Amino acid sequence: MAGNKPYNKASDFQPEVLGLFDKFVHGDISRRDFLNGAGKFVVAGGLSAAGLLDALNPKFAEAQQIDPKDARIKTSYVEYPSPDGYGSVRGYLVQPAKAKGKLPVVLVVHENRGLNPHIEDVARRLALDDFIAFAPDALFPLGGYPGDEDKARELFPKLDQTKTRNDFIAAFNALKKLPEGNGKVGVVGFCYGGGIANFLATRLPELDAAVPFYGGQPKPEETANIKAPLLLHYAEKDERITSGWPAYETALKAANVKYEAYVYPGVQHGFNNDTTPRFDEAAARLAWQRTIAFFNQKLRR
Repeated sequence: MAGNKPYNKASDFQPEVLGLFDKFVHGDISRRDFLNGAGKFVVAGGLSAAGLLDALNPKFAEAQQIDPKDARIKTSYVEYPSPDGYGSVRGYLVQPAKAKGKLPVVLVVHENRGLNPHIEDVARRLALDDFIAFAPDALFPLGGYPGDEDKARELFPKLDQTKTRNDFIAAFNALKKLPEGNGKVGVVGFCYGGGIANFLATRLPELDAAVPFYGGQPKPEETANIKAPLLLHYAEKDERITSGWPAYETALKAANVKYEAYVYPGVQHGFNNDTTPRFDEAAARLAWQRTIAFFNQKLRR
């Protein structure tokens, strides 16, 4: 790798470095562990281990697709009551500025960093496709997304996951009754959020559609509870998550769950996230086209 190379795609990095980064962002190793491990793969004229980490970290401003002040959308931060009166669920609500009639609603569930600028941008993209989007911040009970990815990752293990999951259920229940909504609600989630999308499908028989991107799978006995149709996106180079797909597929078939599933060849975990070099434009475009088509089919009356 040349010293001035932009490092803007996954193939610019050794597979071992990408593996270490995946462990780092999911809390399996520390920053120091990443730097020590990545240092073994730094070559003459290339970046330092710290430089590699910086190159792999999100670049939100460069990747933003929809300006928050875009006149075609309306945005606000709203709160819904948390279950049992324990605080609130706060999130980012985005609607088309000139909606024609009631619209389907999509719950957008973030990765393991909370409601960062990328997920807010995803919510705005959905609004431009004529959906109402609501993206909760699981970190709200701990002060909300801190504006720093490393700090967000440090906060995430401190969450009470039982409460967090109940908060996502509460958000769904509020969205089901949203006056501007048509009564149909789907969920899309990424990484941690993909796991939550799968979880919500096991817990909410009224859920109208679920689209997990590279999300952890539920237990086989929980899969039998799924009533919503699923659209599942996986990355071929994501052994940690994709290795669980065959067993999940077996359970889905046994439970007669309606699903579509795609494993995108040659791409990494996080391939849809256009703020990092793991982003794969072709796979992300296809997965998003399939997602919008799926929601149009399942959520519009």
